[in-house]
Amino acid sequence: MSAAVDSGCDTRPILRERGQREVFCGLTGIVWMHRKIQDAFFLVVGSRTCAHLLQSAAGVMIFAEPRFATAILDERDLAGLADAQEELDRNVTRLLERRPDIKLLFLVGSCPSEVIKLDLARAAQRLDRRFGGVRVLNYSGSGIETTFTQGEDACLAALVPELPASDAAQLLVVGALADVVEDQFIRIFAAMGIERVAFLPSRRAGSLPAVGAGTRFLLAQPFLAETGRLLEARGAQHLAAVFPLGAEGTTLWLRAAAEGFGVSSARFREATAIGEARAKKALAAPRARLDGRSIFFFPDSQLEIPMARFLTRECGMEAIEVGTPYLHRAHLAQELPLLADSVLISEGQDVERQLDRCHAARPDLVVCGLGLANPLEAQGITTKWSIELVFTPVQGYDQAADLAGLFARPFARRDVLRV
Repeated sequence: MSAAVDSGCDTRPILRERGQREVFCGLTGIVWMHRKIQDAFFLVVGSRTCAHLLQSAAGVMIFAEPRFATAILDERDLAGLADAQEELDRNVTRLLERRPDIKLLFLVGSCPSEVIKLDLARAAQRLDRRFGGVRVLNYSGSGIETTFTQGEDACLAALVPELPASDAAQLLVVGALADVVEDQFIRIFAAMGIERVAFLPSRRAGSLPAVGAGTRFLLAQPFLAETGRLLEARGAQHLAAVFPLGAEGTTLWLRAAAEGFGVSSARFREATAIGEARAKKALAAPRARLDGRSIFFFPDSQLEIPMARFLTRECGMEAIEVGTPYLHRAHLAQELPLLADSVLISEGQDVERQLDRCHAARPDLVVCGLGLANPLEAQGITTKWSIELVFTPVQGYDQAADLAGLFARPFARRDVLRV
C-alpha cells in the first residue's frame, strides 16, 4: 500500500509506503554501542539466531571478550516449561560475578522475548535492587518493534530518566560518536568559546551528563526521535540543525550551536574555517569518482536524507529516490530544503514496488541492506551496504573524505573486477 502525502513545512510530496520491508533489527545497534560505553554490558534475552546475528555483525575475534552476550531462550523457555525470570536471574548473577568491571547492564529485548511476553522492565527493577553497584536498565531491540538504528534510540531513551538534574548552561551532543570525532568537536567548541560540552552516551556509565532547563542539545544522528522527546520533556532545548556530514553539513551543525550560545560570526568563522577548507580539499579525490553518478537509497538506517544531501551538494551526485524507514519532519526540517525538488523521498517501504522503481531507474549506485545487495549485484547494479555508514566514523570535517570514500569504493571495486 502506498500513498503520496504532504510533508508539512516542506512542500514536496512524500511517498509513504506500508508493505513488506527489508531491514535489519534493532539489536544491531549493540555492535557500536558496546564499544562506546566502556563499562556497560548488553545482555540480549533472545534466541541463538540473535546470538549469531550479533557475533557476525561485530566480527569479534575468538579470543576477545566483548561487552555483550545473549541469554538463550530455549524450547523449554518458549514453551513455558521453565521460569524465564529465574533463568534470567541466574544468568545475570553468573555474569556479574565473572565481570566485576560492569557498572551498567542493559537487558535487551528481542523478538523471542517479546513473543513470550517476558517482562524485562520488571526484571531490570528487581536486579537493580539486588545488585547495588550495578545499574540495570532495559530496552527493546526486537525486530518486531525496531529497525536497524532504532536500537540506539531505545538505548539512549532508557538512559535519559537516569541522567542527573541540573539547570546549568551546557551543550549536550546526543548520539554515539567515535571518540576521535568527539575529541575533534570538543576542540572546535572550545575555540568557539563553548567550554561546557557533554555527550550522550558518555564513555563511562559513571559520567552520565546532567540535564535540565539550561541544556541545549544537538542531535548527531537523525534517528533519535524518542531520545529527543524525552530530553525536551526534562526541559532541554533542541537546537535544530542539519547533521554533521561533510564540510557543509558540519559547518551548519556547528553554526546551530554557535547561534544557540551567542557566539559571534567572526569567532565562529575563525574556529571553523581551517577545518572546513581542509575537508573541502580532501573531498576532491572521491568527488572525481562520484561526480555525475546517480544514486538510489533503500530505507534502512534513517541516515538516508542527510547522506543524500551530502552526496548531491558536495560530491556532485544525482539522487533519484531517497527511501527512509521513518521521516521525523522536525529533526529533518533543515535537511529537506537542501535536496533538489526532483528527488523522490519515500517513507516506509513496499520492497517489491521499490525494487520495480529501482530497476526502471537503473541508478549507478544503490544503497541498501545486505539482503538486497547480492541480488542487485547479480543483476549488474553496483551497491553499497548501508550498515557500513553506521559502523564507520563519518561525522565532522576530518571524516568528510572518508564518508565520500565509502560511496566511491564500490565503483573502484567494479572497475577492478572488470579488468
